[in-house]
Parts: sequence; structure tokens; C-alpha cells
Amino acid sequence: MPSNSKSSSSRSDVDRGRNAFVCCAAIICTIITLAIIIAGIVTFIGYLVIHPRVPYVSVVYAHLDRMEIDHYEDALRLQVTIVIRANNGNHMARAVFSHSNYTLSLDGKDIAQLVAPYFEVGKKSSVDFNYVAQSTPSPLDPEQADDVETGLQKDLITFNLKGGARVRWRVGRLGSFRFLCRLDCRLQFHASNLSYVPSSCTSKAK
Repeated sequence: MPSNSKSSSSRSDVDRGRNAFVCCAAIICTIITLAIIIAGIVTFIGYLVIHPRVPYVSVVYAHLDRMEIDHYEDALRLQVTIVIRANNGNHMARAVFSHSNYTLSLDGKDIAQLVAPYFEVGKKSSVDFNYVAQSTPSPLDPEQADDVETGLQKDLITFNLKGGARVRWRVGRLGSFRFLCRLDCRLQFHASNLSYVPSSCTSKAK
């Protein structure tokens, strides 16, 4: 009989130890869960207050300054002015743009590379880059020459602009954000007066 009493007592001690361990584990899990929920709520409120916006780039002006065609050699000489604007809509953070590189082409033929150095855009501000793309007299193959001639007849010359820039900005305690602004659009000009046909050319999400 005494041995049975001792066995029951030791089982009770083990059960109490297990219950205490389970209770402590439950309390720790509850505290961790509450901490995660509170952190999520704080982050969400911070997002609503700061309302971070993705910086973007866009073409705001263009002009075909010169377009000369040598019909004897089927060569083309061009000069195009393009203004690309870097926009930062964040009212609490500056944006840093880098690796800005754009390729201007006509009928698949690269005309110029438009590049810009590392630069910053202040809070709720924008910076314009005025690019003047010039091409040396470049020979056209028969298909390209026909496309240019067709564009002249239709009074519409179409260029392609592709490229982008990397942007980084920090939003309070939410941390640092990185994004790649991409442009892939057509720029059209009237051949008769070399004026730009306004169109949407932007990396801003619609």
C-alpha cells in the first residue's frame, strides 16, 4: 500500500509539471501573437498616415528639331528634344534615382542613348531632364527607307523610347523601398511641322 501511494504522488507531480509547462507555453504564444497583431496595426496606421507613393518618370515634352533625308545615299540625319520628368509624390521622403538609361530608335534602328547621373528629387517635387538626341547621317536599308517615306506621306513619324531608372526612397520606420521605373512607348511627330503629337508615356501605374 505505501508503494502505491508514492507512485500516485509522483504521477501527480509529473502532471502538475506538464500542466505548468503547457500553461507557460500558451502564455508565451499568446504574447507573441498579440505582439504580431499590434505590430501589424501600427504598420497599417503608419501606412495610412504616411501614404507612401511610388515615384515615376514620364515624357512631358518632345520636339523633332531636325529631320534631313539624303535620297541619294538613303541616309537620315535627326535631332530630337525630349524632356523626361522624374516625379516624387511623397510628402515625407526624398527619392533617389540612378541608372537612368533610355534608348531612342526609329524603325528598329537605335538613334541615341539618353542617360542621366545619380540624382535626388525632394519631397513632393520633380526634376526635368532635357535630352537633345542627335544622330550622325546613318544609312537606311530599303525597308527602313520605305517606312520613313510612308511616314512622310502620312505626316506622322514614329519613334520608340525604351528604358528606365532605378529609384529608392525611405518611408519613416516602414523602411526603404526600391522600384524600377520603366518606359516603353511610342513618340510621334508631324513630319510637316516637326511638332510632337501628345500621348501618355509614363511609368506610373494606371
